[in-house]
Amino acid sequence: GHVVNERNTDDNLIVAASSATATRLAQNAYSGMTYDQVRFLGAIGADPGVIVVAADSPYKNLNDLLDAVIADPANHAFAGGSAAGGFDHLKVLMALGKKGFTDIAKVKYIGVDGDADAITQTVGGFTAAMTGDISGVVGFIKSGDVRVLASFTDERIPGFEDIPTAKEQGIDVVAVNWRGLYTPKGASDASYKKWTEALRKVGDSAEWKKAMEANGLAPFNKVGPNFQDYVVGVMAEVQALSKELGVMK
Repeated sequence: GHVVNERNTDDNLIVAASSATATRLAQNAYSGMTYDQVRFLGAIGADPGVIVVAADSPYKNLNDLLDAVIADPANHAFAGGSAAGGFDHLKVLMALGKKGFTDIAKVKYIGVDGDADAITQTVGGFTAAMTGDISGVVGFIKSGDVRVLASFTDERIPGFEDIPTAKEQGIDVVAVNWRGLYTPKGASDASYKKWTEALRKVGDSAEWKKAMEANGLAPFNKVGPNFQDYVVGVMAEVQALSKELGVMK
């Protein structure tokens, strides 16, 4: 609220944000603040969203799993490391929506404390699949406990080239936990341009690419108006789904 109320025209202020904070903004979780009161500068890295099943799961690809959920939602639960209505939950609903399934209240989602607990639920056979971010499942992929059915990215994740994207499987959903920045809505166009250019430079630098690899982030370069449009599009979808779920009015 501080940014909007007191520093709306501050050209020198930039604020770190992520998909999680933008989702909460879209759901009116911060009283009196909405995502259209700020201007999103850009993101230069992201923790890609994934759908994961146990290694011995009968589901070999994303469509197998989604078809099974659509046929029998009561017996196919998803586990995720954030609360019901959070981004992990919504990613699954977006994917099902692409297959024309809109009865979202029927989809069973169990929110637990973090990706590791969600994996345990899935490997233990308590849930059909887990929805989370690649960073939280790397250890389980390496140990062979799980199989990743899809990543919600534009392209395959560097270092995990054997994981197909949802897009290549006909499910056009890009849902990543981006790491980005925003400025106050009232900051000048000149400062917006200055910050986006600076951000673009960092994103293109060798140092940043090394830092991303070290932290399991995937390239996600959307800077300037292109990023603003992307965020607004995703948040509109978040709001529509959240209203249907009853997590916001």
